[in-house]
Amino acid sequence: MHSISSHRLFRKIVILSQKSFTYCHRRRIHTVCKSFTKGANCNELPVNLQTCDGTVCRYHVTKRLSNEIVTSDVERVDEVLKEIDNSQKGHIPVMVNEVLERLNPSTGKLYIDMTFGAGGHTRAILERAPGARVICLDRDPLAYEIAVKMSENYSSGQIIPCLGQFSELYKILQEHGIGLNTVDGALFDVGVSSMQFDNSERGFSLSRNGPLDMRMDSQRLKNQPTAADVVNKLDEVEICQIIRKYGEEKSARKIAHAIIQARSAFGNITQTKELKEIVESVFSEGSIRKDKMRRYSHVATKTFQALRICVNNELNELSNGLETIYHYLSPGGICVAITFHSLEDRLVKRHFHDIDLYKKPNASIKDYIRESRRMPSFNLFQEPEEIQRWTPLNKTVVVSSEDEYT
Repeated sequence: MHSISSHRLFRKIVILSQKSFTYCHRRRIHTVCKSFTKGANCNELPVNLQTCDGTVCRYHVTKRLSNEIVTSDVERVDEVLKEIDNSQKGHIPVMVNEVLERLNPSTGKLYIDMTFGAGGHTRAILERAPGARVICLDRDPLAYEIAVKMSENYSSGQIIPCLGQFSELYKILQEHGIGLNTVDGALFDVGVSSMQFDNSERGFSLSRNGPLDMRMDSQRLKNQPTAADVVNKLDEVEICQIIRKYGEEKSARKIAHAIIQARSAFGNITQTKELKEIVESVFSEGSIRKDKMRRYSHVATKTFQALRICVNNELNELSNGLETIYHYLSPGGICVAITFHSLEDRLVKRHFHDIDLYKKPNASIKDYIRESRRMPSFNLFQEPEEIQRWTPLNKTVVVSSEDEYT
């Protein structure tokens, strides 16, 4: 039984198996392949896909939030494409060489870019294998429009633009006639894209003031709460739980209290600058914080991360995406996942090592012995009944270069 290792200082790349997956934190990549074992061919997708819980579960609060929407301008397709074309370096996707090395794209094969973004990884795959086909999925309408524009430069059907979340993948692939066990490779590059950070109207950035939105789907889903809904509609205990759980913020209680006090005194919090200043007020003037890569980090970074994860249901979506893609990869198919923070990291490791999502993280041998005493039917040394779903390709950790973070 593998335990979940603690978060390291740097983003790394770990290759897991032949349904292969890559993930990163300075950035880290995990790569696995779907095992060549009896039962690897799945004839049907489970009705209820597994969702994450416990330390990696979304705190379910959206039932109490209003459906009011902060609109934002997402009609920036031509602008974004022009920025990419005019840039001297162009859009350089994260760890593209490592991804291509592990994905090893070839002509005639089918791949899924689960997080299309500005299309950097998809473009690199097609440059390496001009005859390959790529299904380009993204929940952001702007990214979808970019994929549509990009598809005009390739043969018909070579790029298949798809708009939706990971949890909608099954329905989307059905509509395009993609069957189970037919995909040769999949790529996850989890997190916020640079074009989302660069647009102040999306509300992701600390450095640019804008509406407190943070919805990756923009206004596509009319009942999706915004970050403003979270900080203005929930009580202090709920806000504290969100910031502590998804931001891993030690000062979550103080920040939640400051948010409640501020909205009581001055009304609703609607701008990113307002929230940033509220969080700053909790810390002493001149407070310096460093992230796990020893880079200077703003004191509100973890709070913004927590709100974004909650609003977008990111961890449950990632869990659904990993579970769904397993059934669509052919035996030996590669899954590559790139992640940034420790919550994504743990979730990916649990999927690739077939560890129960509900088990206590970092469980020691004493925990398992204690569990066996509590449940007589539990045998610590018995062979697992289920087959190993993923086969590690390489367990060595690969670290991204400094150039990607300068």
